[in-house]
Amino acid sequence: MDSHAGPLNVRPSRIEQLEADFASLAPQLPDSAERKALSVLHGMVQELWRIQVSGNARQVRSGPTIDDIVDLHEHAPPMEGDAVNTPLAVGEPAPDFALPDANGRTIRLSDYRGRRVVLAFYPLDWSPGCSRQLDLYQHELDEFRKRGAEVMGISVDSLYSHGAWAAVRGLTFPLLADFNPKGDVARRYKVWREADGFSERALYIVDENGIIRHAQVSPKLQHVPDIYELFSALDQLATPKAA
Repeated sequence: MDSHAGPLNVRPSRIEQLEADFASLAPQLPDSAERKALSVLHGMVQELWRIQVSGNARQVRSGPTIDDIVDLHEHAPPMEGDAVNTPLAVGEPAPDFALPDANGRTIRLSDYRGRRVVLAFYPLDWSPGCSRQLDLYQHELDEFRKRGAEVMGISVDSLYSHGAWAAVRGLTFPLLADFNPKGDVARRYKVWREADGFSERALYIVDENGIIRHAQVSPKLQHVPDIYELFSALDQLATPKAA
């Protein structure tokens, strides 16, 4: 049942592909402090990977390790606050969108007609609750698929942040960048927190016909939704027709 690749369980070919993706996509990001910060993070990940592969234990002990990057969320400032939005109503059509994933591929919700989709809006990569929540979804991917559902994470982080975060945490489902215009999709789904510049922690289940069948905003930003309640909501939908 366990589809969790696990943090750091990244094949060299995956690192090489991410390196190539970063090199091709980086010029598309406007020059900004975020671009510089992501370039620094990219360099750190690559350097730590080279140190790990070379087996240079002395160098690893003298500075941060990849494990330190994986565990950044454990020492990050807390993300707390009450919900300030009410989600779209069950029974409404889910707004279509087209967002890039961590590899720069455009993902459209309408392309998933005929399949159930779980949209997981979360505030930010690298934050405490988001790391725990998405790790859990990765661990339980087989349970989602048994219920005919695909999982997508959505936040305002850039595709470069998504790529680095997915690589070190072993996330294999799509992470979509609601980056430009910032928060546009979160606004359309009524989960945008204007004062904070990121979304609520929110879940939507969209059925095979593009209709919202479950909508939930966590009452607290730090509250990770109960995955068994999510499974129960999926179980209550009619069994999807076999392809």
